[in-house]
Amino acid sequence: MGIFFKLGWFFKKEKKRYLIGVAFLALTSIINLVPPRILGLMADQLDKGHISWQEYATLILAIVLAALVLYAFRYFWRRQIWGGAAELELQMRSKLFEHFMEMDRTFYQRHRTGDLMAHATNDVSAIQEVAGEGVLTLVDSLLMSVTTMVAMIVFVDWRLTIVALIPLPFLAWGAWKLGDQLYGAFDESQAAFSRLNNKTQESISGIKVLKTFGQGKEDTEAFNDMVNDTIKINKRVFKWDSLFDPLGTLLIGLTYTITIIYGGLLVSHKALSIGQLVSFIAYIGNMVWPMFAIGYLFNILERGSASYDRVEKLLDEKPEITDQHADQSLQAQDIAGDLKYQVKSFAYPDEPQIPVLHNIDFTLKTGQTLGLVGKVGAGKTTIIQLLLREFDKYDGKITLNGHDIREIPLNVLLRQISYVPQDNYLFSTSIQKNIAFSDANSDESAIVSAAKKSDLHNDILQMPGGYNTLVGENGVSLSGGQKQRMSIARALLKQSQILVLDDALSAVDAKTEMAILESLSKEREGKTTLIATHRLTSVMNADLILVLKDGQIVERGTHDQLLAENGWYADMWQRQELEAKVGE
Repeated sequence: MGIFFKLGWFFKKEKKRYLIGVAFLALTSIINLVPPRILGLMADQLDKGHISWQEYATLILAIVLAALVLYAFRYFWRRQIWGGAAELELQMRSKLFEHFMEMDRTFYQRHRTGDLMAHATNDVSAIQEVAGEGVLTLVDSLLMSVTTMVAMIVFVDWRLTIVALIPLPFLAWGAWKLGDQLYGAFDESQAAFSRLNNKTQESISGIKVLKTFGQGKEDTEAFNDMVNDTIKINKRVFKWDSLFDPLGTLLIGLTYTITIIYGGLLVSHKALSIGQLVSFIAYIGNMVWPMFAIGYLFNILERGSASYDRVEKLLDEKPEITDQHADQSLQAQDIAGDLKYQVKSFAYPDEPQIPVLHNIDFTLKTGQTLGLVGKVGAGKTTIIQLLLREFDKYDGKITLNGHDIREIPLNVLLRQISYVPQDNYLFSTSIQKNIAFSDANSDESAIVSAAKKSDLHNDILQMPGGYNTLVGENGVSLSGGQKQRMSIARALLKQSQILVLDDALSAVDAKTEMAILESLSKEREGKTTLIATHRLTSVMNADLILVLKDGQIVERGTHDQLLAENGWYADMWQRQELEAKVGE
């Protein structure tokens, strides 16, 4: 029953709704006593051999009226209790989604997408069942049990009631024992579902890679192995859950046996009438549901409790990147200025003993362009991640107009940065809406202008639906170059103070690259731009170029200055120039 205490915050908030629902449930249980009592009276009259058609019609009418009243009462309690369950589901899903939006990079490194989806769907549904089916089963079974027992005592015989209900304590004891086993089994079952969900999501997302490498059969076998493991775990749940029904059936059968034997003796000794015995047997029929409900209830409660603990464990995690030390008075105009890096060292949280950046020190004036070049793993993306505040724990500081970015509210800082990552993500909607994602209030002319600046406009006009063309999941219908240019258009539409391109031109040809860079130089006049790239032509016009190696700056200067140094940059420039000529 601990899950009801865990959900106490919700029941307290919705107490009016549940009190009304429980009241109608109680009335339903009371009205349920009417038909068995009428059947008993009818049996007694038939046994005496004198019942008129008028009396017979009256009794039948009473049963029909009771059924109509039951219909109305059931409607009202269902509306209240199921409405409460739906409200809990809404609140839990909203709370989880808001939590996902607040969490930072490290959270998503710890949790896989499929697992998070399982929490937001399967676990929330199990919790919602507690507030609906769970409340109904608990209250209805208790009320029906109590009212039926009272009716047995008042309308039939207290001795027969006590003797017939002797099996009930054994049912309660068995349910308690089985419930302990069910909690652990359900917890393992929900975790297994998360793993299976994650595997499915991963395989579908990577279906192109699987097919390209001919690994479809192997992945299917791995999936089937995981399904078999999940089934084995669920079999344990079914094993404990399946013991409830046989236990209830056994004890109900025992109750009927006791009733027939002892009740028959009472009738033979004239201590009980035939009608009373008929009513009593009908009342036992009312007790069948409460007995079976115990098993059903424990099933719901243990599953809900295990799921609630899993969700709460997730919600208890706190983001590492917060506005705890932020100056809330800072506005966009306060941070419009020079960008300055003074980072002595930085290491990723999962490998704190291995620094990936050393002595990163540079200043970028407002309106200037910075180029970050170097081999894979040199630290280009890491420098960008620190600016985006994906990590805050580093030795040193990064400032905008003299303000440490860790003291700038996140919503103020990130609104002034447009970011085009290496892996472009597009939503399953139209081209127009994908570009307008950075500014939903943009008009069509602004969207078209952004597409022209990223050299995408002509490509869009050739598509069947133009700007209304659906791109498919993550832009599946577009080429790699079109995805990159759409992401650039999205970033340009935002009109931010800082534009970050992280290897964002790798999928376009040299001609398209030059066209985009020319548009950027005009568009970004007076605004700061950071370009991390492997293609040196992307940064040849930058005001400052940093060459990185093993997380350190090994060369710095303009394009001409770096060529004159005859270092890594000059060597790589000559190689790429040669490759371009060979390609031509």
